[in-house]
Amino acid sequence: MDKREELYSGKAKSVFRTDDADLYVLQFRNDTSAFDGTKVEKLTDKGKVNNIFNAFIMDKLEQGGIKTHFVKRLSETESLVRKLDMIPVECVVRNFAAGSICKRYGIEEGREINPPTFEFFLKNDALHDPMINDSHIVSFGWADPAHIEAMKKLTFQVNDILKGLFLAGNMLLVDYKLEFGLFKGELLLGDEFSPDGCRIWDKDTRKKMDKDRFRQDLGDVIEAYKEVGARLGIDFT
Repeated sequence: MDKREELYSGKAKSVFRTDDADLYVLQFRNDTSAFDGTKVEKLTDKGKVNNIFNAFIMDKLEQGGIKTHFVKRLSETESLVRKLDMIPVECVVRNFAAGSICKRYGIEEGREINPPTFEFFLKNDALHDPMINDSHIVSFGWADPAHIEAMKKLTFQVNDILKGLFLAGNMLLVDYKLEFGLFKGELLLGDEFSPDGCRIWDKDTRKKMDKDRFRQDLGDVIEAYKEVGARLGIDFT
């Protein structure tokens, strides 16, 4: 398998073609952004940490019966993934109130949400990722009803798997986003799962251990990511 030309460069990752039409190389970079790309920095080791973290989580999800685009880790910063036709929506589950849901509904940060909420957002930075519903998704052709229901089901299954995993490390999985795509007609989990796309708090102190450290200028961003990984048993060496 040979890596070829760059196909796409996003805010924190790049995608490269390979000599296999069904496979891509996903490269995790040190670039870090927030607020729809208006705040940007490079953080040392971020690409390496997120790549290794993502590989660990994808393996755990596969073991739990969740089919993903992840094939294997190639290097410190690159992974081999299946080529997906991505569905342009984000699936968000919230176990505790934080971020936009607090602003929208006047809910205090840290409130446990039971049962967890599920939300769809359109993946579009220019529009600030607006919240959408099932009707929007079907009417505008972003996904069909069967895939909508499957995405909801799989997102909650991921929650069942990962909540316990983080809790074993004395951490709360506050919320997270997932993205899905189609591989030869089959719905697979795509993109990544790292502290960039979820919120993780220490269970006892509520210390923030995720990208909010970057958004809120709390410092020690990558150190927090590494601490999360260490508690899960991830080896970053």
